[in-house]
Amino acid sequence: MTDVSSRYLTLGKQLDALLDKELPYISNLANFSALLWLELEEINWVGCYLANQTKTQLFLGPFQGKPACTTILVGKGVCGLAYEQQQTLRVENVHEFPGHIACDSASESEIVVPLYLKNELFGVIDIDSPRLNRFDSSDQIGIEYLVKVLENKLSDVHF
Repeated sequence: MTDVSSRYLTLGKQLDALLDKELPYISNLANFSALLWLELEEINWVGCYLANQTKTQLFLGPFQGKPACTTILVGKGVCGLAYEQQQTLRVENVHEFPGHIACDSASESEIVVPLYLKNELFGVIDIDSPRLNRFDSSDQIGIEYLVKVLENKLSDVHF
């Protein structure tokens, strides 16, 4: 946790206070997306893509920003690949990413972090920016930290 910047630690405290394990996970994901939308600079979209029951496709979940793609095949685009590989993907220039799915032509860079609920991969958080190379390693560490706050808080939540 020492690598997490003070800015993301503060956001983690806000997130922890905002989340409510008595609510359905979808309500908490909505507030998670809203907090990131309000607090992160130079982003034009943030939201969740959640796995279908067969884990072959991701569908649009809670988000902030312009209307977005509603389904993404696992393994396709940044979101589908991050889900398939079960790892964070940070893309400096989405136009150079093979198979990038462009929902908003203003997006230039992107970071996607896998989401787990009860130790089961169930989706990703996707954040887009209209600036090239917006997300650096400290953002990755910070956003992964926020995802851990979310996952820990929701470990007992009901689907």
